[in-house]
Amino acid sequence: MPKPKLTTRPAIGKFIDPLTDFGFKYLFGREPCKDLLIDFLNELFKGRKMISDLTYNKNEYSGTGSKSRKMIFDLTCTGIDGEQFIIEVQRIHQRYFKDRAIYYSSRLIHDQAPQGSTWDYSLREVYFIGLMDSVLEDSDRKDHIHFVRLAYEKSNKEFYKKLGFIFIEIPKFTKIESELKSGIDKWLFLLKNLSLIQKIPAILNTRIFSKLFQIAEVSNLKKEEFMKYEKDLMASWDEYAIKKTIEYDRKMAREKGR
Repeated sequence: MPKPKLTTRPAIGKFIDPLTDFGFKYLFGREPCKDLLIDFLNELFKGRKMISDLTYNKNEYSGTGSKSRKMIFDLTCTGIDGEQFIIEVQRIHQRYFKDRAIYYSSRLIHDQAPQGSTWDYSLREVYFIGLMDSVLEDSDRKDHIHFVRLAYEKSNKEFYKKLGFIFIEIPKFTKIESELKSGIDKWLFLLKNLSLIQKIPAILNTRIFSKLFQIAEVSNLKKEEFMKYEKDLMASWDEYAIKKTIEYDRKMAREKGR
C-alpha cells in the first residue's frame, strides 16, 4: 500500500463543489438562490413541515460576555412561521460534532428570550441540519439521514416538538442516476456529485435543478469569487490528503503490531 501523496490535487470541475464553504454559501446562502434552499428543505422535511419563505439571518454571534467564544454558523435562516434553521457543512470527521450541534442550537434558543420584559417561555422551533462528508460513529449503517428529537425513553413518544436535529451522512448515499426516486434523493446526488458532473442528467432536467446548474458553473464566477472558491478547494484537498495519510500511518502501525 503506497503512502498517499500530499502534493496531488485534482482539477477543478465544471460545476462548483457545494460541500465547500464558498460553494455552499454561494449556491444556498444568497437571496437570488433562496428558492433552491427552500426546495431542498421541503424535500428534506417531506411530510413533517412545509416552508413557503425564508429570511437569511446573520451567521456570526458574539458571546454573552467579553471573554465568551464567538460562534460563526455556515448558514442560518428563519421560516415564515418563525422557525429557525442552522445548516452546517462538515467536511471532515469531528469528534464532538453532536456537542457542537447542541451548543449552536442552544444559542438560538437563548437569544429568543426578550430583554427587559416578562416572558412566558414560549419558544419558536429550532432545527439543526448537519450535512456531513463523514459518518457518525454510532449511527445505523443502513440509514444516511437521521432525524433526532426529544422523546420519552420508555414509550419513544415525542416529548418536545420544537427542537430537532437532522444529520445527513453524504458518504452513505450511494444511489446512481437510475436509482433516484424522491426529491431528497436527487438533492443528495447533486450535493455529492455536482463537482464531478459534466452535463445535466436527464432526471435532473427540471426548473429548480436547471437553475442550480446555471448558477453553479465555475466559468460564471467573477475573479474574486473564483479565488475564494479555489482557496476553499485547496483547503479541502489538503484536509483529505492529511486524513488519508493518518489512515495510512494507523494501518501501518497496526500491521507492525501484529
